[in-house]
Amino acid sequence: MADKKYSIDEEKIKKVIEEGVKKLENMDCGDRKGIKRHGGTGVAGGVWCLGFIGAAVYFIQQATSFGTGVIGLLKALVWPAVLIYNLLHFLKI
Repeated sequence: MADKKYSIDEEKIKKVIEEGVKKLENMDCGDRKGIKRHGGTGVAGGVWCLGFIGAAVYFIQQATSFGTGVIGLLKALVWPAVLIYNLLHFLKI
């Protein structure tokens, strides 16, 4: 009896899958109703992450104490902002 309680109805599963496939086939590409959009950064996020890791490793290697290591991590977080500020200052924009 316990087996019957957890049995799977294959016909119901096939029917649900077929209905889902039909809905996807009939969906208009311009119809975005109900689809959540996530504002991803794409490649820029990966580049920033690699830059952060590289800067954190560099600053931690230069640290002579725990306090300077923590400051190094903080510097690694804000280095892109400092870089862009200096670039814009150099370009006089």
